[in-house]
Amino acid sequence: MGKIAFVFPGQGAQFVGMGKDLYENYDEARKVFDAAGEKITSICFDGPEDDLRQTVNTQPAIVAVSVAALEALKSGCGVKPDFVAGHSLGEYCAMYAAGVLNLEDTFKLINARANAMSGVNGGSMAAILNPPEGVDEILASVDGYVDVANYNSQAQVVITGDADAVAKAGELLLASGAKRVVPLAVSGAFHSKLMEDAAAKFAPALGEVTVNDAAVPVVTNVDAEPTTSAADFVDKMPRQIYSSVYWTQSVEKMIAAGVDTFVEVGPGKVLSGLVKKTAPEAKVYSVCDSASLKALKEELCLTK
Repeated sequence: MGKIAFVFPGQGAQFVGMGKDLYENYDEARKVFDAAGEKITSICFDGPEDDLRQTVNTQPAIVAVSVAALEALKSGCGVKPDFVAGHSLGEYCAMYAAGVLNLEDTFKLINARANAMSGVNGGSMAAILNPPEGVDEILASVDGYVDVANYNSQAQVVITGDADAVAKAGELLLASGAKRVVPLAVSGAFHSKLMEDAAAKFAPALGEVTVNDAAVPVVTNVDAEPTTSAADFVDKMPRQIYSSVYWTQSVEKMIAAGVDTFVEVGPGKVLSGLVKKTAPEAKVYSVCDSASLKALKEELCLTK
């Protein structure tokens, strides 16, 4: 077997009921939800969905489920990652997995991040399916501000920016051969320069936590580079809020470094699908409940 990467999902992976099975069956998971707090635990398990969709709740909820799944996976299992990475807010779970942040500080930072981002209104986002060649050039031709938020796979990018510019860019991309343009139900233009104020509001929270060097390289969103230095994480965390997410490039970087097995840890299977589109030859697993955890342990774990 080659190297293994643990990857953690971002906003959009949430669903009502997520994590409840882990809470009921693993003491390690229960401790994570206790740290997340009663409100977030209740929203994860029981909704309502409208509350779960609110950024201020979505981000800590997904972190709670992902970290709970990670802790359940670690119990009685000898498999360890050679790399970790997370998509947008999932990067905080990756940093936790690598020992960059402890559990309390992970929640402290993700709550500060969610509050800062939810306070920014205006702008929009849209997913572009099967984008044509030259996306960056097409966006540059649009009047108004529009940029790439997420390079998710060769089959999908997400654009972000001023609402009118995003709409016009969608029209041009369709005319240039994109299969579909799907507007996203988000409260703001995430991963765009419109989020620079949110990054500035978030940054002081970094002075209230301890950031450590990583025990395992974290392939970071802003540059798709394996990162281990505490100083680099402090620099990159605010920038990640308004920078593009280089997910495709991150997967390619891990493949080039010898990774042939990816384990998505957290709700849903969004990243599993994206990894398969970028690296169809890779083995991909997901862990989000007792059944998937048992299957993974039987397949990969060194001790059962």
